[in-house]
Amino acid sequence: NKVTKGPEIILSRRHPEILKESFKLEIPEVANNTVEIKAIAREAGSRSKVAVWTKEESIDPIGACIGQRGIRIQTIINEIGGEKIDIIEYSEDPEKFIINSLSPAKVASLKLNKKDKSTLVKVKKGQLSLAIGRDGQNVRLAAKNSGWRIEIQEQNEEVKKKEEKIEEKQTN
Repeated sequence: NKVTKGPEIILSRRHPEILKESFKLEIPEVANNTVEIKAIAREAGSRSKVAVWTKEESIDPIGACIGQRGIRIQTIINEIGGEKIDIIEYSEDPEKFIINSLSPAKVASLKLNKKDKSTLVKVKKGQLSLAIGRDGQNVRLAAKNSGWRIEIQEQNEEVKKKEEKIEEKQTN
């Protein structure tokens, strides 16, 4: 904008790319491409999920991003105004990646429908609200990160017992 004092520049911190650039500035492993950021799902000002990966077995990509006592990630959080950042491990396997994306919830079972890129996820009793998140935020970010449509249900205890009995009969 042109104002009386000269040109005025207005910047937005909503774009996911600003988060990626902050990671490059604060985390040397990301800057030198030892740790790669594979996906970012973000609801600016509230929460982000960042999927990281490395091909080097000697490096923990999540630990590298968090830093000793959380110092690296805390610097980034402060930079973007206190937004919560979940760092998850990326996987080429969609099943594993969806499970990682739904953390901190524990997944009991997962059925993929590759034709329409949707999945039915069952979580253990008491984990449903954690998997969905406040106002559906956790599942929404997980779906955005993975590119899959995710439906979440609580695992029914009676069904679980029947499944265990069937497995027991199959192994005997």
